[in-house]
Amino acid sequence: MKIIRIGAGAGYSGDRIPPAVELAEKGNLDYLVFECLAERTIALAQLERSRDARLGFDPLLRDRMEAVLPSCVAQGVKIITNMGAANPQAAGEEIIRIARELGLQRLKVAVVQGDDVLPRLHDHELTIMESGAPLRSLGDTVLSANAYIGAEALVRALRLGADVVVTGRVADPALFLAPLIHEFGWSMSDWHMMGRGIVVGHLLECAGQVTGGYFADPGYRDVPDLARLGFPLAEVSEDGRAIITKVEGSGGCVTTATCAAQLLYEVENPASYLQPDVVADFSGVTLTQVGPDRVQIDGATGHPRPATLKVTVGHRDGFIGEGQISYAGLGAEARGRLALDVLRQRLESSGIQALDSRYELIGVNAIHGETLARGYEPYEVRARVAMRVETRQDAERVANEVEAMYLNGPASGGGVTKSVREVIAAASTLVPRDLVQPTVTTMEL
Repeated sequence: MKIIRIGAGAGYSGDRIPPAVELAEKGNLDYLVFECLAERTIALAQLERSRDARLGFDPLLRDRMEAVLPSCVAQGVKIITNMGAANPQAAGEEIIRIARELGLQRLKVAVVQGDDVLPRLHDHELTIMESGAPLRSLGDTVLSANAYIGAEALVRALRLGADVVVTGRVADPALFLAPLIHEFGWSMSDWHMMGRGIVVGHLLECAGQVTGGYFADPGYRDVPDLARLGFPLAEVSEDGRAIITKVEGSGGCVTTATCAAQLLYEVENPASYLQPDVVADFSGVTLTQVGPDRVQIDGATGHPRPATLKVTVGHRDGFIGEGQISYAGLGAEARGRLALDVLRQRLESSGIQALDSRYELIGVNAIHGETLARGYEPYEVRARVAMRVETRQDAERVANEVEAMYLNGPASGGGVTKSVREVIAAASTLVPRDLVQPTVTTMEL
């Protein structure tokens, strides 16, 4: 039975590169997939593109391509990635440039576009999923609107013979589903096989999370050689059964526990995991340890795909002014609390209108609030104030007020840091499928 080996080269935009190189060189892969696009990542990329039309793709695209292209081309490993972000066309052109600089003789890059629906967004009466408010209520703060497209356009790109497929917003598991459809000839209306492919993609999409990243808890869930964490690969057979594993000798582990943790990650209803290609059903999935770092996945299925596509809408939502200052030694917590009280009084009387605010002592109550913050006296604390406001000027005033605690607050404060950043928020809405028409173009070295 035909088996396809797919590796996961990244689980987010800033992910580590050496594990991807290890996969490219030693994974005996057919495909290497880089999943690099989160909800706010694409909004930030749209903002970058609006400032420079040559940008808007993943900032680590060059580093990743330089690291893996030679091995992938030499071994015939195809690359699929959403590192195109807000500008897949520019990303494709950059990949061709890199290939030329590397001295490669041949490379075909397919660019998938069409997820950007911003120009057509206001032709419809849409609702914000999180709040129920009309999308129009965001007014002119909207920066971007990108639909989660499915695997279909990626399959078209692979049928055109692409060595590299670069896209913008695509549902994460679809990046892994596309090569399975292409290689095995699965019908995209075969909901059972679509569900089986989606579970493979879901297990791989966060890369190191299924090999022990974000899992280790010393003494409870030990992960061997975490410093050299390897990224996963799947051996997928034509009937949709799969084994999750990793490169032999790499760090981390693949166990039923690490796979179960990833299986449940970001899944609200295991029997109804909504994807653009299928409503996947993970409720019957079984995980079986069939060898060291080898877990067999079986039992997924699916139901007809949703009638609508999810769209992530990026919009401006004010500025955050933040400042931090440390207190250490005897009475550190008391001095830190006094600092926060002083800052609260000064900022409340300043006339600054806070949209949101946080006053907290890192090391005492910054994560769980006051409920679990009692019962010990920390030797050192860090007072933090963060306030979301309408204007950059007000955000700067917040940060400067914290800095002024050097000479205007409790004793022995030090190590002040301050920052101001614009808030790019993400909202979600649903659009009719016919609003989204992905296209595929190719370019060659």
